[in-house]
Amino acid sequence: MRRQPDGYPRSVSESERQAARLRLIRLLQGAYSGELAASHAYIGHARSVRDEAERSRIRAIENEELVHRACVGKMLASLDAAPSAARERIMLRVGQTIGLLCRVGGWFIPMYGAGRLEAHNVKEYEDAADDAVRCGRDDLVEELLVMAEVEWEHEHYFREKVLSHALGRIVPVWKAIPPKEAIRRSHAARHGAPMSLARREGGLVAELGGQPPHLTDDIVRDTVERSRR
Repeated sequence: MRRQPDGYPRSVSESERQAARLRLIRLLQGAYSGELAASHAYIGHARSVRDEAERSRIRAIENEELVHRACVGKMLASLDAAPSAARERIMLRVGQTIGLLCRVGGWFIPMYGAGRLEAHNVKEYEDAADDAVRCGRDDLVEELLVMAEVEWEHEHYFREKVLSHALGRIVPVWKAIPPKEAIRRSHAARHGAPMSLARREGGLVAELGGQPPHLTDDIVRDTVERSRR
């Protein structure tokens, strides 16, 4: 197995590379529209809670989802692909509907639903990072792993909220996901790469507040404003 200068082994055929590229595009299209739905759902969720600290945290999560959407949109463009218009329409309605239901669903149900959704998002970005390696787009891996880590933080927040409620001791909680540090460790192990490739110095999540490195404040602000129109 030959190792390329970037450190990732390469043992895939051209057909496998193309298949991975198509999977990556589909994953990113799903993530792009999913983040739209999530942001609208969190608008309703934030308005439904009474505790100011909870409202502030949910609004911060909403903004991080929009940052992810902007980042994923740039990734799709770099792959000569575009979002799915049909999926966009569907997920917009889904997000708006969930946002409205949050206002009548009490405290527990929106927290529970958000946690399950975020657990799925972690895996989605991990899978996208895997396919980015397989199709030769190593330049996308770091940002995908950062987004997986931010989604992990979201899931952790909602899991703790659910478990703090009396119903959380009665209603079966979704399966616990692996520790946050396992995201990069397992990625490196799956691709036979040294951990240094899947970890950048400086703690990007902490330094950037969950914001992938190539996004400017103007891009994030524009994305948030356009999504809320």
